Amino acid sequence: MTQAEQGDESMILSQKSEALLGRYRDEATEKTERTNQENLLPPSLPRRHQSTFRRVRRTYASVVPAVLLVIVLLTTLNANFNRPSTSSVSLTSKVYNVSAIHTDDYVLDAHWDFSAPPTRREYHWRVDDTDHNPDGVYRPMILINRQFPGPLIECNEGDTVIVHVDNRAVNATSFHWHGIYQNGTNWMDGTVGITQCPIAPGTSFTYEFVIEHQAGTYWYHANQGVQPSDGLMGPLIVHAKDERKVQKLEYATDRVVMVQDHYHNLSSALLMDYLKPDRENAEPVPDGALINGVNIRDCDKLAHKDCDNSTATRPIFDLTANENHRLRIVNTGAFAEFQIQLDEHVFAVTEVDGTDVEPVFYHRLKISPGQRYSIVVSTNVTTADSFWLRARMITACFAEENSDLEPEVRAIIHYENDNVTRGTFKVPQSKDWDETIEVECRDMNTSELVPVRRVAAPTKVDETFYIRSNFEIGARRLSRGFFNTSSWRPDVYSPSLDRVINHTTHDISFATQPTGINDRAFDLSNEMVLQIPGIQTIDLLISNFDDGNHPLHLHGYKYFVLAQGHGYFDPSMYAAIDLNNPLRRDTASVEAFGWILIRLVTDNPGIWAFHCHIGWHTEAGLMMQLLVQPEVMATWELPEGNRELCRGLGLEKGAGPKDEIWYEEES
Repeated sequence: MTQAEQGDESMILSQKSEALLGRYRDEATEKTERTNQENLLPPSLPRRHQSTFRRVRRTYASVVPAVLLVIVLLTTLNANFNRPSTSSVSLTSKVYNVSAIHTDDYVLDAHWDFSAPPTRREYHWRVDDTDHNPDGVYRPMILINRQFPGPLIECNEGDTVIVHVDNRAVNATSFHWHGIYQNGTNWMDGTVGITQCPIAPGTSFTYEFVIEHQAGTYWYHANQGVQPSDGLMGPLIVHAKDERKVQKLEYATDRVVMVQDHYHNLSSALLMDYLKPDRENAEPVPDGALINGVNIRDCDKLAHKDCDNSTATRPIFDLTANENHRLRIVNTGAFAEFQIQLDEHVFAVTEVDGTDVEPVFYHRLKISPGQRYSIVVSTNVTTADSFWLRARMITACFAEENSDLEPEVRAIIHYENDNVTRGTFKVPQSKDWDETIEVECRDMNTSELVPVRRVAAPTKVDETFYIRSNFEIGARRLSRGFFNTSSWRPDVYSPSLDRVINHTTHDISFATQPTGINDRAFDLSNEMVLQIPGIQTIDLLISNFDDGNHPLHLHGYKYFVLAQGHGYFDPSMYAAIDLNNPLRRDTASVEAFGWILIRLVTDNPGIWAFHCHIGWHTEAGLMMQLLVQPEVMATWELPEGNRELCRGLGLEKGAGPKDEIWYEEES
């Protein structure tokens, strides 16, 4: 950033350029038409006049809502928003669409009772379509309770979480609780096509589950298409009774910091372009990035977009000087790996994906989509009272150029003390670290991160499975992701769990199948299911023949990360693996042309997704399933609420396109 660019950011002139309305296909088209209709924007209005029309519309909208809101407040008194067990006001659709979108600072309660008895934490969410400009550029989004990112869920280990979802959006949706075991509630995992049908437009569903035997930093996100990129995601924090004991460094404050790549287009439109013929796995390149849902873009440089940065902000984290502070960093993005640093500061990593670890100090952190790290930073640097926190996307891993891309997003770390009033400090002049920015997308070296709670990996392995991950170009020149010979496609009307419990797939009794790939009850071409009866110890050795990194997330479990590397795994390496207390996590990466060896004890019955957490890759087929203890699942009864979901209309709305649409175009 130049000296001029480091000046007072309030001096950036806000302006709106001519709107460039994207042509969305399928559900994206329907959504745009609805948005236009609700906002009184004639679809046929010439593009050169649309921006002017919006100026008039927004000016008008600033007066009308005040009048309408008074009327609504007097007549409607019964809805709940994101606060648990707290009453608030339900707005009618038109007023709801023009009310302000809000965010949270995601600072955790300093007076939280870690020893409280098990509690029912109840939340009421309404999902709506809207327009929003997180960095200044307006785009269609899907939000929870008019908030972006979504509401914070904060609870204790042993609590019951209840989330009532009222889907008022055009598309179907669902929610996955990333990293939560769901032991005994497999049907609440939220994975479309595997553990549930999506929540149809205009319908509701209630998630209810107990969080047991785990604590730490987690998050939730939609699981239909790439909807997290459209706004449906937020943090989920689980406290342990001994949290302050297992965190080996004391800290004065605790907060969540979400980083994500950001697109100026709806994910369904981007997905359509990504999956079409001749794309050769060229993932959509982000336009920028956000920290806790905000950033500021210079509208002068985005004259071809509908940009108004007068309401855009840069995150400011006020931290008391000369104390330790915990930052729970979550990569909630769809594609980019980030490298994160705090200028002139080192920090200690103290948690990885819900596993507390002995503190190890770094000055840069690498984090892939789906991963979480807690860091503890000391505010004891004396060169200034404000510093840049930088989150940089590793752009060397992008397949294409994007002229709008701004690869770095910044937040301000401000030292609070008695002599400085909030908001009076200058824009940071802090110094960047000297080293070259990372150009490889792969996990940071976690071999030195040792879990505080010691758990040895089993020495005896019952089965080892070799899995190949790669992208292949097949029929109609379509590039698709594969585990071995299988490229996953969801059945939104018939999830795997329903079929297992009902025993309806080919009338095969799942309980009698041996350990291995079940290709009798499932179509291996689009559903690779590894079936494991009983409690066993298994190794998964994944070899990546693709030129891109794949952060691999397993639902329902944490696994032992035994080893990672480049090239090919040599069985002689087994002898050097330390099994005493390896890192346990739920999302670890296999690098380009590399491998990863993970170990798993199959003690959680259910059918669980194992997939790349790059959203585009999942939709291209890079997902498989683990069917664990089917003999236990045979005794389950699927809740009626889940069965009712599959009777909904429009379940395919918001899902990725079927390959057959390109067959039809060519015929």
